[in-house]
Amino acid sequence: MQELLLLLLPVAAASGWLAARKSVRKDKEACVGETSPVYFRGLNHLLNEEPDKAIDAFVEMLEVDSDTVETHLALGNLFRRRGEVERAIRIHQNLIARPALTRDQRAQALLELGQDYMRAGLFDRAENLFRELKETKLHVRPALNNLLVIYEKERDWQACLEVADQLEALAGEKLQLQKSHYHCELALVAKAQGRGSDASAHLKKAVGIHRGCVRANHLQAQFAAGQGDHRAAIRLLRQTVEQEASYLPEVLPEIVANYRQLGDLQELRGYLQEIAKARPGAGAELAIAELIKEQEGEVAAANFLAEQLAREPTLTLLLRSIELNARLPDSQSARFLEGLRPHIHRLLDEKPHYQCVNCGFAAKTLHWQCPSCRGWSTIRRKAGCEAEL
Repeated sequence: MQELLLLLLPVAAASGWLAARKSVRKDKEACVGETSPVYFRGLNHLLNEEPDKAIDAFVEMLEVDSDTVETHLALGNLFRRRGEVERAIRIHQNLIARPALTRDQRAQALLELGQDYMRAGLFDRAENLFRELKETKLHVRPALNNLLVIYEKERDWQACLEVADQLEALAGEKLQLQKSHYHCELALVAKAQGRGSDASAHLKKAVGIHRGCVRANHLQAQFAAGQGDHRAAIRLLRQTVEQEASYLPEVLPEIVANYRQLGDLQELRGYLQEIAKARPGAGAELAIAELIKEQEGEVAAANFLAEQLAREPTLTLLLRSIELNARLPDSQSARFLEGLRPHIHRLLDEKPHYQCVNCGFAAKTLHWQCPSCRGWSTIRRKAGCEAEL
């Protein structure tokens, strides 16, 4: 409350000054101190810690003209930034209702009111205002940017594509990455609705718009695997790793699954050994240990994991090593190792595996769009957080 009162004091001072200035204009012989009684009523509310009534009084006193429009806008922005959206809406609505506004002033007030509505979650009202601004050709770029935010929140991906095209044409912005993700989203919608050809077409457009769209390649691989074309799925997944090495832990389990569907375990093991050498800690060691257990037994697998732990220790490798050793009959520390298992599980579960490279947002699961800064393809698996196979 005290902070709000302090913020309103400059508004009260400006209101008094403007009122006095208007009085002088109307009657040069009048005393400058003859200020409107509304001003004193507002001050009285302010001193009695009644900010709502004080705001009403000051807004009532400030007739909208070229001298006071900026004051109204500043006051509305102040309340929106403070999270008091209803007050901001009331001020900006009052401003728009006044006939004295110029065309540009009204457009600025519409933009501010649209942002108030967005902050309040009234996206349909905000959308209407931003569309109106776009038609008036005033403040078009911020209006389009806000429309893009609204359509992303509403998951209207086709509308997102249309707005992105308009932004590119207007400002020369390069939005290929965002547009490729919009096509990926549309592909998922089409796939869920049984429109496989449309889904494939959207993924091709995504790759055509942005060659580096690893998500599109990943989805193409998943679609291929679903149709039984495991060789094509492997090719696309490996291509994804070549495009963006940091996504290896995301696609490695699928690479292993597709090789297993083909029954080509020898080629799989060779590939995993290459990956383990080039990218230690990315999860290939666990997959190799599983193959060794199947082909050579648990003792050989446990020995392999011990070698890997000595070279590049990780919690996941340690946990898998404990599981293997605990099942061996000659393990002398089975009880101790079993006691460690829940603690290691807890450490792994509590540790965020992903982080946004833009804003540092941490998450336990992969988001293609950062919930914090809204960047696309900015979230990466953190170093040392390998895939679980």
